[in-house]
Amino acid sequence: MTRLLAGSYGPDNPGFPSGKDPYTERLMKRLAAVTASLGLAAVTACAGGTGGGAATDGGGGLYTTVDALKPGIDANAPINPFNPKGNAFQGYNVQWLGWTKNHLTDPNQFYPGVAKSWEIAPDQSSITIRLHPDGKWSDGAPITSEDVKLSIGLAYTQGGTAYALDPSASGTASDIKVIDDKTIKISQSAKSPNSTFVRGIMETFVVPAHVWKGVLPADFWDRLKATRTPGPQADAARAEITGLADKVISFAPAKDVSAGPFVLQRVNPGEALLVKNPYFHNAANVAPSRVKILNYTGNEQIWNYLIAGKLDSAPFTAVPADVMKRITRTPGNAVVRGYSPVGNALGFNQSKKPYDNVHVRRGLAHLIDRGKVTRIASPEGGAASVTTSGMHREAAKAWLGDGLGALDPYAADPVKAEQELKAGGMRKRDGRWVMPDGSPWKMTIHVPASFSDWLAGAKAVTSQLNDAGIDAQVVTTADYPLYLEELTAGKYDVGFWLVALGPAPYNIYQRLYGTANGWQLFGGTLRHVPPGKEGNWMGGPETLKAEGGGTVNPGELTLKLNSASPAEQKKIVATLARVANQDLPVIQMWDYVNTQFVNTTRFTGFPADDSDTLRLSSGVWLGLGMIKKR
Repeated sequence: MTRLLAGSYGPDNPGFPSGKDPYTERLMKRLAAVTASLGLAAVTACAGGTGGGAATDGGGGLYTTVDALKPGIDANAPINPFNPKGNAFQGYNVQWLGWTKNHLTDPNQFYPGVAKSWEIAPDQSSITIRLHPDGKWSDGAPITSEDVKLSIGLAYTQGGTAYALDPSASGTASDIKVIDDKTIKISQSAKSPNSTFVRGIMETFVVPAHVWKGVLPADFWDRLKATRTPGPQADAARAEITGLADKVISFAPAKDVSAGPFVLQRVNPGEALLVKNPYFHNAANVAPSRVKILNYTGNEQIWNYLIAGKLDSAPFTAVPADVMKRITRTPGNAVVRGYSPVGNALGFNQSKKPYDNVHVRRGLAHLIDRGKVTRIASPEGGAASVTTSGMHREAAKAWLGDGLGALDPYAADPVKAEQELKAGGMRKRDGRWVMPDGSPWKMTIHVPASFSDWLAGAKAVTSQLNDAGIDAQVVTTADYPLYLEELTAGKYDVGFWLVALGPAPYNIYQRLYGTANGWQLFGGTLRHVPPGKEGNWMGGPETLKAEGGGTVNPGELTLKLNSASPAEQKKIVATLARVANQDLPVIQMWDYVNTQFVNTTRFTGFPADDSDTLRLSSGVWLGLGMIKKR
């Protein structure tokens, strides 16, 4: 299936509210919906007339694509951006306030969405948003600050990011002030500031208040205020607001009222058809008059669409080398590649022996040829990690500069591997490695069965390890939500883990030194919980020895990234990169490459290689006026 990669459209802001990781929670919800939708394969045969091209369109042409977030289109789902399966397509008929650029080091760079411009306070304590003066909904009603305020209220019912209700959560909105019809100011709670607060605000779905106003109770804002007042009434108010979550998710508007460049006209199990919104503020520069989003239930369908020349563009899709050759032979098809702020790693449960020993982890790192693994697992969508730093190589270059070269690359080296394994107490008997007490060492790597690149990568790793004398095997889990559930419960010794989720440095390092490794924030106090408790499946120690002596608490340093200045962040990132490289809680395998496809026979103006717009949906390209009819 197509990987739902963090950062392709902008990941949610992870934070430490209530010790939970909102990014992972939301990713799990989306993937759960994806997994459920795959069960619709028997009834989602594509309807007729799915070809792209403008021959049958008398206007600006028909643009045909697939949506990375919507495999298995559910024709019965509501037109609701809060519903994981809803028929709200990001960039097309649903808009954020702004579209995240995913800059390598600055999370607060955006393209305009519903917001035309914004002003961020120097200390990021607030953001003042100005809407497009001529912005209108697709029914002709003006888009106003009240629409934004109501949308923020709806977001609070879902929790997480900038809208967590826990008073100890960092980076949360504390005050929403409507200045005028087109201007609204959102302030951050001063109790626990967060450098990613702005991004959490800008990644807010905006819906029409005149359609959604009945979903929230009349006293909603009073209830929200009560959540910030000490006492039992606060707990009751929080329960009331979170109790609205299902009502918000299930709300089904009678028709699409869109702030985006397109409006949903109809949807069936095979496709969604959207037509141009004449009231969109940049409608004059939106090239196609219609967009068709095709259904798919796996990569193979996308490959077939591309080979047939049906798609004007397709987002990141895992493609084997032989299929890539067939795709690129189709007239007009081209491949564009860029940075994708996410990486793949082999993660260890350090509460399980022998993975509690850093020398064993280092020995394994020296046994694995990451280049060979990547060529097998992700030849078109990945590049072998240069080392383990916690970051994607491009981010590491930006944050570390020459310091990247000072890290141990852990090149494949059997001699060093043997030295490290012996230093970890492992013994070799009859050409096979055994545990320090002489018992067999059986290494099992777990992966979700539906992730073909992870499965291929794990098999390549175990093949190399078996050749080196380690009894290694791969075990698959039925689907990704179950995989995460069992991983979090500490059931696996070794498993694949997404890392380097940028661009914010806190987002990056919480994958190594956050909830999954035992660090929880409660009542404003960070604590480290024991392995196997409250999601701590990595089981690493609370403090680590630093080079040159002394100890560091990587969880504390990670949390400081939330509020540190850019200069301070750079110092902290350098320390965490060295610690991760020395300690190896994971072995980074490959960095994802954002490999996308375009066809220039009908439209032009597509992003070039390495364009930051590749990290946005093609709906955003259309809305920004980038795409032109040929």
